[in-house]
Amino acid sequence: MSNLFISMTEAVLRHWKANDNAYPKKFILAPEQHKGYVASRRSGIGGPKADVSEHMGVPVEVVEGSPGVMVAADGTEVSLQ
Repeated sequence: MSNLFISMTEAVLRHWKANDNAYPKKFILAPEQHKGYVASRRSGIGGPKADVSEHMGVPVEVVEGSPGVMVAADGTEVSLQ
């Protein structure tokens, strides 16, 4: 799960580069993915008080059954795997 932080960061950076620095709409993570993301953020980057409701200014949503995606500015879903 700790790789999720890196995958999310790389997805935002690629999105910015391809879309004139426009922000993606959101990330959608499954509950287990979000649990791992929260643990990695709070034990590392961000510390115990890290705001895990967003990643680099992009909202993070938790949805059962999500494969883990970033929703681009145009609405397309980009896999985080």
